[in-house]
Amino acid sequence: MIKKIIITLFILGFLSPFLVFGYYYIKFNYDVSELVDYKPAQTTRIYDKDGEKIANIFDEKHRYYASFEEIPPRVIEALVAIEDTTFFEHPGVNIDAIFRAAIKVLKAGHAVEGASTITQQLVKNVLLTREKKLSRKIKEAIYAIKIEKLLTKEQILERYLNEIYFGHGYYGIKTAADGYFHKKLSELTLKEIAILVGLPKAPSSYAPTKNYEISMGRGNRVITRMHVLGWIDDETYEKALAENPVVYDDTLTQNKAPFIVDEVARRMRDLGITDLRTGGYEIHTTIDLKLQNAAKESLTYAYDQFLQRVDKYKENEEKYPPQQKEGEDHLLLAKDINISKVNGAIVSIEPSSGDILALVGSVDYTVSSYNRATQGRRQPGSAFKPFIYQVALNLGYSGVTQLVDIAKTYDYEKDGEEMKWQPNNYEKNYKGLIPLREALIHSRNLATINLVNDIGLPQLISELKKFNIENLPNDLSISLGTMSISPLQLAQYYTSFSNYGTQVNTHLISSIYKNEEKIYQKEDKREVVSPATQAFIMTTILRDVVQHGTGRGARVKGIELAGKTGTTNNNMDGWFAGYSPTIETVVWFGNDDNTPMYRRETGGRIAAPGFRYFFGKVLELYPQIKREFDMPEGVREVTIDGKKEYFSEISKPPTTENHSDAAEELLF
Repeated sequence: MIKKIIITLFILGFLSPFLVFGYYYIKFNYDVSELVDYKPAQTTRIYDKDGEKIANIFDEKHRYYASFEEIPPRVIEALVAIEDTTFFEHPGVNIDAIFRAAIKVLKAGHAVEGASTITQQLVKNVLLTREKKLSRKIKEAIYAIKIEKLLTKEQILERYLNEIYFGHGYYGIKTAADGYFHKKLSELTLKEIAILVGLPKAPSSYAPTKNYEISMGRGNRVITRMHVLGWIDDETYEKALAENPVVYDDTLTQNKAPFIVDEVARRMRDLGITDLRTGGYEIHTTIDLKLQNAAKESLTYAYDQFLQRVDKYKENEEKYPPQQKEGEDHLLLAKDINISKVNGAIVSIEPSSGDILALVGSVDYTVSSYNRATQGRRQPGSAFKPFIYQVALNLGYSGVTQLVDIAKTYDYEKDGEEMKWQPNNYEKNYKGLIPLREALIHSRNLATINLVNDIGLPQLISELKKFNIENLPNDLSISLGTMSISPLQLAQYYTSFSNYGTQVNTHLISSIYKNEEKIYQKEDKREVVSPATQAFIMTTILRDVVQHGTGRGARVKGIELAGKTGTTNNNMDGWFAGYSPTIETVVWFGNDDNTPMYRRETGGRIAAPGFRYFFGKVLELYPQIKREFDMPEGVREVTIDGKKEYFSEISKPPTTENHSDAAEELLF
């Protein structure tokens, strides 16, 4: 009788795990669709034009997805060696391991962690909690068996190596390879592979950024296991043990250009892409990170120069109190300047393509993330004058055409009341007659207004619309650039000059990939708005602006630069818009609340130094850059009264007696 009882108990003891397993298998409905239809949230990567990473964008988990084809065989070998040697033989669970785990439970008297297969680890991470209970282990085994019936071993490995946490905020082995070693999976050494596959067991303890020596030791155990199994030879074994890889301790986002990241996100929304943080996009931009950094430095430099001048203004005003001049609306004293209101923006593009090379929307992103380069709408002031003069050149005016530089009073009606407008030159003087070239070089307001009158406002506006300029005022204030535009818009409009009469749309995103498939490619849009000859003549005038006009503060030795200053009423805005033969840059400064900066802060004083600093950096970074403008066919250079002048079939030479010799030189 006792013998029967013992035999019965032995049979029940032997069968009970299977009975419990069968109970759970039958009772519960196990939904494995999350693993079968595995679509994890993936990190979006943003790159500059040369492939350097600008930033990672993700929601909760930082993950780059790697297809099985991307994963080197050595990674699979190392993983299987240390985690699940019989992976390719078992049906999802390892019976021997289950019994070993059961024995551990009996010895410990409580639940302990057992040796799970790779499939079970994947199940635990995706479908279950990490609680150490027998019921969870049973469910884990059941899930694993079901998964193995629905997925191939390769699919399971692909999911495992993309799902598992590798420490330091890295999910997936591709993410960890990039983060710890700055390498693609195909570039990893055996030691680096061993370190990575050894991490999932205890990522916090083994992370090489936290515990380098412990991590190396764990990697060596993986290598030793591979050697014991005969999967690597002695030479490979010794070489791998001796290696000490360089490990990088990067931030997860790696955001090197926050204004670019913000603008990319905005443009992705415009394209209808709403899953930027989870979609795993690969976004290639037109940005040059070296120039982006140079632009940021340039803006900071110009701002620091402004702060130094403010200190001098305050010191001088204490010694020599200024007097309000007749006609001034107010007298802003240096002591009243609120430097916290002053901010700036800079944008640089390649005029031949419209590619945005650099874009910075404030002096300090951590203080203000508002992007003034793209969202700020300010009056360009005299930086707009070149468009008026370009229209004149296109209509047959030339650099030697005489303009009237005298004061006039204009009557107009506002809200039913008769008003008078009495514009002045910045210098408060008049030249009488002045050549067109000199009028723009020295930014003469009165000559410009009289030029507008000479062309005729209706015709001028009609011609200006060809430049695609928005919000053109239908009155004489157009002469002084009173419309509101952003620095990026002004940069696009200026390609009409810098690109020899062909205006191009600007681009920030050049291409977008998802799952290695290109889903977006930039499209160049260009429009001829002026003959190349006339645009070049404008460039020669703007080149003179920099050489000996209002833009002298923008000069850089060793390269030809052309550009125009812009200062609005009461010094509310200071601009410099200009270009070299291959790069165009716009700099803006002003108070965010549209109050005056200071009466001495003109575009030539506050913005031009930033432009100069930027092109100085350009020459350092790219000394081989093109440095002189090309003169297109159909333009003739002639010396008149000791000065160089340029003519074309449209802008013909003068026929007066004084200039007859020059006229004879031109044979068109």
